[in-house]
Amino acid sequence: MAAVRERVRSIVVDVGERVLRTPALVRLPNLAYRHGFGMVFGSRMLMLEHTGRRSGLRREVVLEVIGHPEVDRYVVVSGFGERAQWYRNVVADPRVRVTVGRRSGVPGTARVLGRDEAARTLAGYIERHRRAWRWLGPVVERTLGRSLDPAEPPPPMVEFRLEGTAGPGASG
Repeated sequence: MAAVRERVRSIVVDVGERVLRTPALVRLPNLAYRHGFGMVFGSRMLMLEHTGRRSGLRREVVLEVIGHPEVDRYVVVSGFGERAQWYRNVVADPRVRVTVGRRSGVPGTARVLGRDEAARTLAGYIERHRRAWRWLGPVVERTLGRSLDPAEPPPPMVEFRLEGTAGPGASG
């Protein structure tokens, strides 16, 4: 039974990595947001609008929220590390717009989390989502190209602090 479970896990990791490396599949959630259906993801996902560091063009990406410490703060992890284009873009220009829950195109500022803060955030996520992490952890390790050993630096994480005060529908 353990061998079957391990084989299934291996297949899931392979498929997960292929999905994350297939641009057309990764961009599918963008369509949901563009057509006003992003709210179905609640506050578990957000659409980030950022500026291309070279092109100056508006870019969009949908990311999983791994931390939501306050009503106007969302934390995401860069599953491709510092190689991720969205990550490189928000480091170059931290001014962003975020669509999450019922909130659409809210201006905000990106901030890269320090190592200790990122490690605590990841540990909290793993604690809250143990079962999912058993499947997702190996996929993230594969896309990062390294182990997520607690003794090693965590993957890069970014906090988006939205502007304005919490109003109707702000809870996502």
